[in-house]
Amino acid sequence: MNDANVYAVKTLTKKEYFAPGHRSCLGCGEALAVRLVHKALGRNVITASATGCMEIVSSPFPLTSWEIPWIHVAFENAAAVAGGIEAALKVLQRKGKISDKKVSVVAMAGDGGTVDIGLQALSGAMERGHKFLYVCYDNEAYMNTGVQRSSATPFGAHTTTSPAGTVVPGQVTWKKNMPEIAVAHKIPYVATATPSYPLDLVNKIKKGIAADGPAYVHILSVCPTGWGIASEETIKFGRLAVQTGFFPLYEVENGKYKITVDFEELMPLEQYLLPQRRFRHLAEDTLGYIRGRVAEQWEELQKRSAE
Repeated sequence: MNDANVYAVKTLTKKEYFAPGHRSCLGCGEALAVRLVHKALGRNVITASATGCMEIVSSPFPLTSWEIPWIHVAFENAAAVAGGIEAALKVLQRKGKISDKKVSVVAMAGDGGTVDIGLQALSGAMERGHKFLYVCYDNEAYMNTGVQRSSATPFGAHTTTSPAGTVVPGQVTWKKNMPEIAVAHKIPYVATATPSYPLDLVNKIKKGIAADGPAYVHILSVCPTGWGIASEETIKFGRLAVQTGFFPLYEVENGKYKITVDFEELMPLEQYLLPQRRFRHLAEDTLGYIRGRVAEQWEELQKRSAE
């Protein structure tokens, strides 16, 4: 265990800020990620949460699973609300209305609320330089409303709005690279993570919230229901996504790339894709195309990390 992971273990609270008893599906990778993120953030935090799976499962009126100040906002404006909270805290502290203790501001949304519906608000908040952490919980489709495709849905995946047939092999566009869009905004910190590598995730959340300006963490959140895998295989498939290069784990601190979970040789991509119901229809030519794109992106990431 490296020094960063030792630090993560020693500083991780036993307190649960995302309390048990919520209504998420069995094996929900997003619920695991939310739990770890908020354990890493601690008590002094305000979270703006877009409409999505976590809002539905955690806040059935009049109950809540949240042990921190948590605000449910519209699908598209988690980043805008978080930016407003951050600005308001600055003004209130400057005027002496509240104490000047550190209060972290966080925005959270799924891939639909981030890479699609909420992209404009997120881009604006990053451009303005608000000191806040944005966390995208990416389960690669609109799972809460019936598994419809998003622009984070991988090429070839079957969803209810990108059905696989004899002519079209499912999703026909490549997954939008939201971390790289965040990097293009020249913000201090960008990272990818997954709860399948929990200490890596915790370290990145701590770095993100400590950054001097906007930070963005993109978390792959395995969805057994939408992906078509057994509920007890969540951690396994999160690891396979990383080990095959399909979802590499890296961070970009002030423009400097670093692969945080590296491998001498990637595992065969089929071990990740074909056991999932959403990919079982893929023919060899389509698999070959995906292999090529994954290898190309992995090589590019390795080059950037070596610079």
